[in-house]
Amino acid sequence: MGKAVEEKERVVVRFAGDSGDGMQLAGNRFSAATALIGNDLVTLPDFPAEIRAPAGSLAGVSAFQIHFASRDILTPGGQPNVLVAMNPAALKVNLAELEGGGIVLVNEDGFTDPNLRKANYESNPLDDGTLDDYQVFRVPMTSMTVRATEEIDGITSRDAARSKNLFALGLVSWMYSRPTDVTAKWVEVMEANLAAFKAGYNFGETAELLQVHYEVKPAPAEPGTYRGVNGTTAAALGLISASVRSGLPLFLASYPITPASELLHELSRHKKFGVRAVQSEDEIAAANMALGASFGGHLGVSVTSGPGMDLKAETIGLAVALELPLLVIDVQRAGPSTGMPTKTEAADLLMAMHGRHGESPLPIVAAASPAQCFDAALEAVRLAITYRTPVILLSDTFLANSSEPWRVPDAAELPEIDPG
Repeated sequence: MGKAVEEKERVVVRFAGDSGDGMQLAGNRFSAATALIGNDLVTLPDFPAEIRAPAGSLAGVSAFQIHFASRDILTPGGQPNVLVAMNPAALKVNLAELEGGGIVLVNEDGFTDPNLRKANYESNPLDDGTLDDYQVFRVPMTSMTVRATEEIDGITSRDAARSKNLFALGLVSWMYSRPTDVTAKWVEVMEANLAAFKAGYNFGETAELLQVHYEVKPAPAEPGTYRGVNGTTAAALGLISASVRSGLPLFLASYPITPASELLHELSRHKKFGVRAVQSEDEIAAANMALGASFGGHLGVSVTSGPGMDLKAETIGLAVALELPLLVIDVQRAGPSTGMPTKTEAADLLMAMHGRHGESPLPIVAAASPAQCFDAALEAVRLAITYRTPVILLSDTFLANSSEPWRVPDAAELPEIDPG
């Protein structure tokens, strides 16, 4: 007898584990399968701010949240409906945000005494009533992954255990009726990962533990070609499009700073479009290089985050005085001073408006969603070139790292930008 299928309008799933457990990978692959179905979706990666917190500690928890629906959605969701917890620390950090009566999928093998102590649990939350208000499914993901890979030559138990994130992905893929072929094709060259993924999916299909799985219908969408993009990719494509439509070669100068560095990395892959990407020695040099490129007839761009904006203020003021186009992209992060590089906050608006000495007003463009970073970048360049002025484009950690479907525009319909 087949298992019951229940239809949902929207679902929020959060994968959480240690920063070495592959939660970002599992979340990204789940997102790819969800996009293929045609659901609208928004994702939210959440990285620990520490460079490398101790394994199993509360500070080292990494999470990936995806909100998908059969209608248009704008946010990654508030309370998750489902929490996938790979160890006690992941459970402790995220449980308070799970909706009442929500589903908790736990890797039972991760709840060892040492891991419980690292998460500051005095007793095992799987046994002491902590989870009585939730639907709890205890699955020995690590040991089942090891068993699934026993026949693969050259794979040790320790190596196999690293694929437990793919087991979790397979199980959640079954629960929410995600297609398996897109993930299977992606991992087919990694035999252990493919075995783990299939084991998780088959466990959901055959185990009596799970009696219901869910279906989310495709969301209505305009006809066209769609692809999943995060804000970084969308902004890069917007800058390249602006370069082509204006006839000005794109020159990006940037000093490495989280979370803005990904835009430097992304644009450096597009040399075939005439993009020149330079990693400068400091933030001031990056701004000066970009302004010099504008003076020399290029589209000068510099990307940074809050601390770098402090250092670029003088050069931005110089661009105002010289009436030169210059685009400065501020991918905002949380906190004052050096702040918290991996946490999001949109708090630099007043600095963008007033953070320069003398009278130096300029246009400010702010993106509203990851996909809208494309239009925001295109518009920011149009303003800079048309009115011969520096422009600040505001993004943030959430927009830069989160993904959603984006309808690819017809290149011929993009506005022309006349550099005069």
